[in-house]
Amino acid sequence: HGTHDIHAKTEAASTTNHATTPETCGKCHTGIFREWQESAHGTLWKDGKQGPVCSTCHEPHAIRRPDSQVVRNQVANRCGNCHKEVFATFRDSFHGQATSLENAKTPVCVDCHTPHHNLPASDPRSSINPANLAQTCGACHTNVNASFLTFDPHADPKDPKRNPYVYWIWLGMMALLLGVFGFFGLHDVLWMQRALVGKLRGEFTFAPKAGPYVRRFSNVQIAMHVTVVTSFLLLAATGLPLKFAGAPWAPSLMGVFGSPVVAGVLHRLAALVTFGYFAWHLGVLAYGWIVKKERGYFWGPRSMVPQPRDLLDLWAMVKYFLYIGPRPKFDRFTYWEKFDYMGVFWGVAVIGLSGLVLWLPTLATKLLPGWVLNAAFVVHSDEALLATGFIFLFHFFHTHLRPESFPMDTVVFTGRMPLETFKEDRPLEYERLVAQGKLEEKMASAPTSVESKVAYIFGSVTLFIGIVLAVFIFWALLGGFMH
Repeated sequence: HGTHDIHAKTEAASTTNHATTPETCGKCHTGIFREWQESAHGTLWKDGKQGPVCSTCHEPHAIRRPDSQVVRNQVANRCGNCHKEVFATFRDSFHGQATSLENAKTPVCVDCHTPHHNLPASDPRSSINPANLAQTCGACHTNVNASFLTFDPHADPKDPKRNPYVYWIWLGMMALLLGVFGFFGLHDVLWMQRALVGKLRGEFTFAPKAGPYVRRFSNVQIAMHVTVVTSFLLLAATGLPLKFAGAPWAPSLMGVFGSPVVAGVLHRLAALVTFGYFAWHLGVLAYGWIVKKERGYFWGPRSMVPQPRDLLDLWAMVKYFLYIGPRPKFDRFTYWEKFDYMGVFWGVAVIGLSGLVLWLPTLATKLLPGWVLNAAFVVHSDEALLATGFIFLFHFFHTHLRPESFPMDTVVFTGRMPLETFKEDRPLEYERLVAQGKLEEKMASAPTSVESKVAYIFGSVTLFIGIVLAVFIFWALLGGFMH
């Protein structure tokens, strides 16, 4: 500040004026000053233009070590004060989202652009010049290849000029999200009002059914569903904070797992479990079809594949909702259960493959172009939002929260349901089993009190977690925090 010639920083004679600050700092930081003068920022300063100087990026009276986590967490926001459009694309990227959650291992602006020697990509000395990208990206990613280096770290999927492939994929995902949520939103609102009217009319009661029970699921299928539920909730709880990194609840939810790094490890472990049960399911289908010569997997009443009958059931259900027809009779699987199943089948494949591409980017780009990383990020993020939103809203409603089964349908956790309920819910399956003389072999003992309690406790906990996460999703979407 000087001794006896101290001036306000707005005065040209001040040593802390915008025009003189670099020289003042440069008296001690000579090497940095010399390097900075060659940068894009330094060039602006030498030309007398209003570019950033030392005090723009470093708080004059609160200077901290630039490699401290506190400073690194502030870098993107400070760069964004000037580079607003670039900051917006960084914020929406994986690097930006992880930075918002203070992931210590995530690169920030200065790691790629260098803090005191940032130059345009066209300059051969620039760290982001094509000739130098391998070294720059290689600081974090091992075995980088030419295809990997074409990845766009500041991609904007909504801009068709940036990359038309990524744009059309983003557009398709938006159409899928809006279509599914719009259709089932209307479907379930109609169902809710019809069920409430039915309850008032005495068409059904909430009282638990007594009497003999029917076996619906095997112990292996019960264990599989518990595995699916547990791994899915872990994936959702560790992934949603990253998807909505700007939401006020995101850091707290991430903090439940200790840190973003730990959450990332748990997310990948849950992904491996998902790959495991998906492979097991495919193996069971293949074994049944090829070895045991079983049929009916792709057609017929035991198939989960949608069939023309499901469209007729849907139309009949809509008429039932609108009071112009009776409730249709269902067989072993309903059309909404088939949609759930096919959604999981599709979702695991799509989310899993896109997740693998993001998990192993340099390996993936040995076979694929760099823009696939940008596309995989869009697909993984939006398909995961579709999956979590559908499960926590519509699947929960279809299974547990609709008035006919409220507060919970425990059949998937106990494997058994009352015969009276079976007759009402699946009359066509009941009639077929009776006609074939196979009903008796489906009869089972009632769940024990311990089994029922465990089912209700596990179901209630998972239902609560799912509803909380659904509230978080709505909070983020309505608050405009979607990245």
